[in-house]
This record gives sequence, C-alpha cells and structure tokens, in this order.
Amino acid sequence: MKIVITLILFALFSWHVLPCSATEQYAAQTGKSCSACHVDPSGGGELTALGEAFSVRHTLPDASPSAAPAQPSGLAPAAKLFRFAIGYLHMITAILWFGTILYVHLVLKPAYAAGGLPRGEVRVGVMSMVVMGITGAVLTHYRVTSWDMLLHTRFGVLLIVKISLYLVMVLSAAYVVLFIGPKLKAKRREPAAPPLGGDLTIDELASCDGKEGRPVWFAYQGKIYDATASRLWKQGVHMGRHNAGEDLTEALKLAPHGSDKVAAMPAVGALVAHADRKAPLHERVFFFMAYMNLSIVFLVVLILALWRWA
Repeated sequence: MKIVITLILFALFSWHVLPCSATEQYAAQTGKSCSACHVDPSGGGELTALGEAFSVRHTLPDASPSAAPAQPSGLAPAAKLFRFAIGYLHMITAILWFGTILYVHLVLKPAYAAGGLPRGEVRVGVMSMVVMGITGAVLTHYRVTSWDMLLHTRFGVLLIVKISLYLVMVLSAAYVVLFIGPKLKAKRREPAAPPLGGDLTIDELASCDGKEGRPVWFAYQGKIYDATASRLWKQGVHMGRHNAGEDLTEALKLAPHGSDKVAAMPAVGALVAHADRKAPLHERVFFFMAYMNLSIVFLVVLILALWRWA
C-alpha cells in the first residue's frame, strides 16, 4: 500500500512540475535541433524564447504533423564529430584533474605536499589546465552564438562564472608552483646539523632528509624511524612519493604494506610538539589556496548540475 501511495504522489508531482516535454523524436519530426528550444545545444536546462512558447502552447508554429519536415539546421557531420571529440577530451581531463585534487586534499591532505610539491601532481595539474583551457575555448565557440546569449541567459552567466573559477584556479596554481613551491623545497634544503638522536620536533626532523649525507629519518605514529640503511629510501625518497624528514603517518596509511614494515626499522626517538609554533606565511598561503581550489571544484560541479537539471 505504501508503494502504491508513493507511486501516486510521484505521478502527481511529475505531472505538476512537467507540464510539457519534448523528445529527440519530436525534434526529428519537426526538423529542429535541440538548440531551437534549449540554450544548451545538447538539450535540457534553460529554455529559449521558442522553448518558452512551446511550454505554453504545447506546439511550435511549424509543428503541424502534415507539414513536410524542414531541413534541420546545425553543424556538418565532420564538425559534430570534432565537437564531440573535444567535449569528450574536456570531460576526461576534468575527471582526471578534479579527481587528483579530491584525492590529494581529502585522502592525502595538503600537508602531504607541504614539504615540496610532488612532481607527478604538478605535471597532472599543469597539463590538465592547458587541455581544459583549449578544449573549453573550442566548446564555448560552438555553444555561444552571440554576446547577448553570453550576458543575458542563465547558461551564459553560469558559463562566465565557470570560466572565472577556472582562471582563479590557474592563477593560484601558477603562484603556488612558481613562488610557494620553491620556498617549500628551500626549507627542506636548509643546512642543519643532523641530530644525534632523542626526541625531535617536526622542524628538527626536517634536517634528516637523506640529502648530502644526512640520515634518512621519518616519523610514524609519534615515533621516529631510521631508514638510512634501506635500499628503498635512496636519497631520502621512498617509491618516488614519500620524503624523509616528514611525519608520514597519514601517507603510509595508503601504503600496500602494513605497519609491521615500519616497525621493523630501528626507532631512534619520538616526535614531540613544537610549542607555540606558527607556520611561515608561505605555508599558510599554500594551505589556503589548497582548500580554496577544493571548494572551487565543488562549485564547478554545482554549475554543471544547474546546467543539466535545474
């Protein structure tokens, strides 16, 4: 009985919010493309003036069944195939780029890169921004037919917001790579006498990075381990991703091996808190921009949802 009532309520709701609809078959019958009634050429979302008229009259001026179908206007088949390929590349790149951002920010946490930007993530980000910029410009050329459409339709306004968010991400990424990144790496290269043992703060641990003959130490779950003798930690880097001189508690949770591999290494001390430590300005800017870009990812996805379903 509850299922029946739910279906009835759903039907009533659907009837109320969907007074009329158009399908691809209807477009084929009338000879008009989806862009005749929708701002988005692929259909759905905001309506054009003709689409608004159809929603009121349930018919288009030339939609008589007895009338011969008009020749559909639109792109040539080769141009449509090219636009499809560009759109596909745009979406694949967005998934790769946004997926990397979500993985680094929600799983690894920004502290993962606070000791220096990993080369792999930097390459993915730079290539993604370039491809997104080029493919986005091409798609905008096909979708936006006039300045009036860009400035006075919801689709156009949301597109401007989306482009603005993209430019903010590009500028912030450029600033981080060109200015913040070198400072983060410089901190790791600061000369410091390697400690002889005992409890260390995170700043003191940073000098044990395995470079220039310094020991290869890292922290894990509050303890400091010595990996100097391990062939898997050459030059203070493990598997090309994890750097010595850092607290790797969060990062090693994702390692394919268990904590027993870490425990097998000699423990040389404990990681202690640094009283009243305030992060330098460039580190605070780095964390701010990291979480700002994470927020922008969710805003861009929201815009895509508004295009398709609102």
